[in-house]
Amino acid sequence: MNPLTQVKNLQKITARESASGIAESASWHAEYKDSAYIFFGGLAYELNEGDILAVFAQYGEVVDVNLIRDKGTGKSKGYGFLAYEDQRSTTLAVDNLNGAQVAGRTLRVDHVRKYRKKEEEDEEERQRKR
Repeated sequence: MNPLTQVKNLQKITARESASGIAESASWHAEYKDSAYIFFGGLAYELNEGDILAVFAQYGEVVDVNLIRDKGTGKSKGYGFLAYEDQRSTTLAVDNLNGAQVAGRTLRVDHVRKYRKKEEEDEEERQRKR
């Protein structure tokens, strides 16, 4: 499915739920209540982690950003994963940033059910803690 079609479909679902007054526990967001991670895509390639924090921090405290980069060049691939301190912030970010225009591009933002860091990321974090 086209990414922009996905954006529009999520926006329609959210608008329908909002108009019908569906309880938070019955919302489609409740399916992701155990994960504070979101996926973001469609970023301009020149944006970095600081720019991502500036955009996403308006919906809660960001505790982890994983901007996916090309291994050879180190350039951004335009997508990544982000974790909030509080899972409720993920719902706000998905509802408000999915379809938003940032640096002339349309963002795709969605929940992530189970996010696992890659082995190399875990090793980097262990080294930082030492």
